[in-house]
Amino acid sequence: MADTTIKISESIRDRLRTLAEERGMSTRAYVEGLVSATPTAAERAERTARAIAYVRANLCPDLTEDDVRAAQEWRAAIAAGHVGERR
Repeated sequence: MADTTIKISESIRDRLRTLAEERGMSTRAYVEGLVSATPTAAERAERTARAIAYVRANLCPDLTEDDVRAAQEWRAAIAAGHVGERR
């Protein structure tokens, strides 16, 4: 196992420590878990492609690229907080 040093602000270091402690983990284990669980862009693209293929094969054979694009835009709007807000 290699040791690596990164420079972060004290407030972020303290937050990492608190988050790790709340989960009964060391800061090192917590950071390793976060990084291991976060997919790369290539992994996300592959996961998306597999999901679309599954939907086409099992649920909606006529799913179009426009449908996929609309769904991605809708998801982005939800993530950005533009959909589902109470007014």
